[in-house]
Amino acid sequence: MATLRPMLEYDTVRTWLDGLRQHWGTDPLEDDPTRLEVLEMFCAFVDKEPDAVIRECFIHKEGERRMSLKGRRFYYDKIAEFQDSLEGEPRERVRGGNNIRSFFIHNGVFMQSGMQLG
Repeated sequence: MATLRPMLEYDTVRTWLDGLRQHWGTDPLEDDPTRLEVLEMFCAFVDKEPDAVIRECFIHKEGERRMSLKGRRFYYDKIAEFQDSLEGEPRERVRGGNNIRSFFIHNGVFMQSGMQLG
């Protein structure tokens, strides 16, 4: 994979941080300065840029955008693998996984720990 651009240059990253800011009313990078680092680590883990990750969770047909169950399932599994690969206490690893899930959720992809994808 080519070197990632700075995380704040990606539309999906700005959408995520804006959503967090609106929801919590605080600066998400002051609240958790590791957010961008964890997202960058996840992108390296899946060898994709953030915008491509979100794009793969949707099907674009005839001017419509629909959820891709295959894409969502793929990334659901990758988040679990990534979370398990993180160093630190279990609570820290879960926090890292939750940051990635939050990135997906604020970009319109429902993603929850332990959800059933049938």
